[in-house]
Amino acid sequence: MRNSRHAGFWITVLLCATLTFAGCSGGPTEGAGPGSGITPANTNPGWFGGYLDVSLPQGPELANGAGGRTTTVLAFITADPAEPCTPTWGGTLGLEEAGTNLQLDAKIRNFRAEGNDVAASFGGQRGQELAAGCQDVGALADAYQAVIARYSLDVVDLDVEGQAAGSGTARLRAQAFAKLQADRPPGHPLRVWLTLPVTRDGLDSAGKNSVEAMLTAGVDLAGVNIMTMNFGQLRNGESILTASELAAEATYRDLEELYSNAGMPKEAGKMWRNIGLTPMIGENDTEANVFTLQDAAGMNSFARDRNLGRISFWSLTRDATCHAGVEEDQRPSSSCSGIDQDAGDFARILSNGFTGNS
Repeated sequence: MRNSRHAGFWITVLLCATLTFAGCSGGPTEGAGPGSGITPANTNPGWFGGYLDVSLPQGPELANGAGGRTTTVLAFITADPAEPCTPTWGGTLGLEEAGTNLQLDAKIRNFRAEGNDVAASFGGQRGQELAAGCQDVGALADAYQAVIARYSLDVVDLDVEGQAAGSGTARLRAQAFAKLQADRPPGHPLRVWLTLPVTRDGLDSAGKNSVEAMLTAGVDLAGVNIMTMNFGQLRNGESILTASELAAEATYRDLEELYSNAGMPKEAGKMWRNIGLTPMIGENDTEANVFTLQDAAGMNSFARDRNLGRISFWSLTRDATCHAGVEEDQRPSSSCSGIDQDAGDFARILSNGFTGNS
């Protein structure tokens, strides 16, 4: 800790992140949650992995700032603007170029040698997701597989936003991943996460359609990761943590209904394992939505109490305080959180207890 004013806060953070009691921010009460489905903390723990923007000018630096095992989610694979069935990093770097210019392949090998892993995220807010441009199921599956094979991926993240959320695109993407999962060798599954926008009231219709398309196509979904960020104007007395918890509870109910409608109902409380949370740390795109270190501790407590399958955040390069060169009109910044913190604070707090394999 850098100065004495942090001391009382960090005692609270450590207690809230390691114990389960109602007095901590975000700590649930006995029997809380849909179906009263809270499971003991650290039972078959979920996994942690921050997002890392590969297309940033300085290139990705793969480093484990959380301690323990981590799975970094490399973002974002999108379609080549001229060749929609060709995967690229952010529409600007081909896979070969990333290996040569950014030494991405070598960095991944070194990162894994230290006991960590990587996943790749397809889509995102900018650029064209492969399924939105590549209209043949076989060619689309080959495009996804080119990334999966190159980086030896066992986990993929599908960040579905904008035009990628259309119903036709959702069906095409689902059919491609059903094929990819079916083609995997026995005992070596491909784990597929859907990352979706969310409101306090849960998934929107496009998000529900994306889940439904996956289930209808026979995709074995590892889970639905909700982007708990940019909620707009917060209500009186509401924090972004409270809004995030409401969104998670509503998503639980949405998924219960979607799985039940697909003929795959789950036991009470088991659906939490199929949910992940991803906040945008520090300053958000919505000015009033500042996700603090205290919010991070509360979210970690909430996620552990319910035995969520995953916790992530956007993004690893933002997990530091802003230096003097980052002006107010440049924020939120891709290189800092905009709040007073030590480097890596969010990774350390959010990852606490999430020591499982991705």
